[in-house]
Amino acid sequence: MSSPELLETDDAGTDATTDAATDAAEATDAATDAAEATDATTDRGGGTDAAAANPGACPVVDSIEQIGSRWRLVVLHELQNGEVRFNELKRSTDANARTLSRVLDDLQETGFVERRLEEESPVATYYSLTPKGESLCPVFDAIEGWADEWLAACQE
Repeated sequence: MSSPELLETDDAGTDATTDAATDAAEATDAATDAAEATDATTDRGGGTDAAAANPGACPVVDSIEQIGSRWRLVVLHELQNGEVRFNELKRSTDANARTLSRVLDDLQETGFVERRLEEESPVATYYSLTPKGESLCPVFDAIEGWADEWLAACQE
């Protein structure tokens, strides 16, 4: 085998390795996109109708459908500390603006969050919990207590 043929084989092998790495990265991106699409559907109330399968669980299922998505819980938890501007909430939750806006709209529609627009310069939008949203504070406290007891043991 001459040197040019050896070089071509090495280049082809390198290209195949690079192509495989690119394909793996694209597959990971596609999986992430699919997971985010599922989250977006869940955030919009597009979950399964588990209440029909088990009518006794209806109040629990209905509650989880209203507050149970990852982003809704994060936003509700952050708003426990009082009124927050949109950009502060964006920074503290690490959500992108589109997701946060959609989640806040959903929480507003379901009566957990209220929006206040301050039109003075600079214009600012503030969000806070309604009495319905504030009623979840003991639930978050209970979850935190449970996590301290049970999840701390898992990390040891």
